[in-house]
Amino acid sequence: MTKKAGADTGDQVLTAAAKLFREHGVAGASIRAIADAAGVLPGSVTYRYATKEALVVALMQRAVADISSRVFEAIEVSSDPVERLRLAMRVHLRTLLDGDDAVFVLLFDWQRLSPESRAALAHERRRYDSIWDGLIYAAAASGQLVDGLDLSLVRKFAFGAANSVAFWYRADGSRSPEEIADAFSALIGLGTLSEHSRPRPTIETYERMGALRPHPARTRGDGVAER
Repeated sequence: MTKKAGADTGDQVLTAAAKLFREHGVAGASIRAIADAAGVLPGSVTYRYATKEALVVALMQRAVADISSRVFEAIEVSSDPVERLRLAMRVHLRTLLDGDDAVFVLLFDWQRLSPESRAALAHERRRYDSIWDGLIYAAAASGQLVDGLDLSLVRKFAFGAANSVAFWYRADGSRSPEEIADAFSALIGLGTLSEHSRPRPTIETYERMGALRPHPARTRGDGVAER
């Protein structure tokens, strides 16, 4: 078997596994069923992936590589850090909502996996998170974000909003994934309060609302934390 043929077979197995995992859950899809759907022998599956959970981890690795490549390609057209965030959000939502079986499995089935497999998935997730951290930190360094914001919360807030769309999005709805991404970018960047209701954007305002990086605990001379 050539290297390309082996890679093609691996892709067939992953694609078949993702479809069956989505339809039946990881526990409900057998190795034999995955092999039949991929058009290979069961031994060809277990030769590459010792367990079904190993298949899920491989799906995550493929998904992260794919979406990372799409994000990098999309943001190349702009040098503005905030615009690059908007473009990345468009890619994230389009990939999430395109109906990819693997994305569905990774969003909704990962909690049923063993601690070891969840740890492996978390490692892959951190690889993707690091791309977003880089984009957000670049926007902060450009001076376009409020100084001192808790940037990890910004990412978690953006991802939480974006990933929740998978629960309610309809392809025949009034907005495309790109339009939803643009709206989210505006809401995150500009907020939702009307101009006359919006507090003045001072550091004190952000600190009072808990949006800044937490200060390291200050201690008295006896080592007791001050409140």
